[in-house]
Amino acid sequence: MHPKINNILKHDIIPMNTLKKMQVLSDSAQYDLCDYVNHYKKSDTNLPGIYNATGANGCKIPLFKVLMTNKCVNDCKYCINQSKHDFNRLELSPEEIAKVFLNYYNNDYVNGLFLSSAISHDIESTMENIIDVTRILRKDYGYSDYIHLKIIPGASKDSIKRAMSLANRVSLNIESATSDGLSELSSTKDYNKDILKRLDWINSISKKDSSLICSSQTTQMLVGANDETDSEILHRIKALYKKVDLRRSYFSSFSPIEGTDLENREECNKERTSKLYHADALLNQYKFDLNELVFENDGYLSVEEDPKYLAALQKDIFPLEVNSASFHDLLRVPGIGPISAKKIIAIRKKQPFKKLEDLKKLGVIADRAEPFVKLKGSYQSSLNI
Repeated sequence: MHPKINNILKHDIIPMNTLKKMQVLSDSAQYDLCDYVNHYKKSDTNLPGIYNATGANGCKIPLFKVLMTNKCVNDCKYCINQSKHDFNRLELSPEEIAKVFLNYYNNDYVNGLFLSSAISHDIESTMENIIDVTRILRKDYGYSDYIHLKIIPGASKDSIKRAMSLANRVSLNIESATSDGLSELSSTKDYNKDILKRLDWINSISKKDSSLICSSQTTQMLVGANDETDSEILHRIKALYKKVDLRRSYFSSFSPIEGTDLENREECNKERTSKLYHADALLNQYKFDLNELVFENDGYLSVEEDPKYLAALQKDIFPLEVNSASFHDLLRVPGIGPISAKKIIAIRKKQPFKKLEDLKKLGVIADRAEPFVKLKGSYQSSLNI
């Protein structure tokens, strides 16, 4: 159990007006995706602002997730908070967010904070409010657990550095794969200046100052809101992994919202984003090259087949001898991941593998791997292509 935070009692009553604002602002934050690095599971509750993030082992971790405000000067065509909309605009103060979060935290409802915001007046005042929440938690109340902050596109280098000095993780949503793609969605953001340059700043700040709390950055792509292909998306993500040391990327499926400029656009197929996640894992975790992935003629991944399986069909290294294959080649086998590949290499030095069942015990998905491997020169099965 985490220690309780001084001056915030478990049974402090959250004002009803604050809860009502939180409900609206937490609903507005639902499209930002995040993960978490701890595995400690806390209690379930129906209070507003609690979001189940995904931990490293796939477990669900509740975070307090909310926008500071839904007032926004940007004109993003997919977003209900875009500037031209005239509806009930709400805002939570840094102190309100800090107190509500610590109330949740002390009651074991949440395990950390995920904070984002629309831009109510200007970029820097919005960043100041985001940073102020974190400062209040860290300095005034002694909170030392997990905080993930969203960096506002166009934020100054100074505000980014101060955010990184207080948060465990930061992220900046890239939204699109290209400058033209972002221009289709918004006229108020400069793709190269406000986004790519800031991602580079986050990376350079992290490398120059090892004393910062922040250990990594992530980003998010909106899929299906414009006409960018999977090939364009993955080319951009691969470049970011190489250039700015991105920890991981997220793919948010476009869903039309009534009252927005894109309310009549077709919803993105969830299978498309699922395959993008699979392909992203191949690039990030399995260190595939882009030219190993198979795209259809229109630049999209197949929504019917697994990208790794299709990539394996193009290789002339199969069936692969498990007892002598390199780590690089083992990772190309469907059903074998980085962890099981390392185990295979460690074990085969002492005892060669003879049966598929031996691989299965290491976590290999045998049904997928079987057509692509040999054990002691013996074929396990053949591909029917």
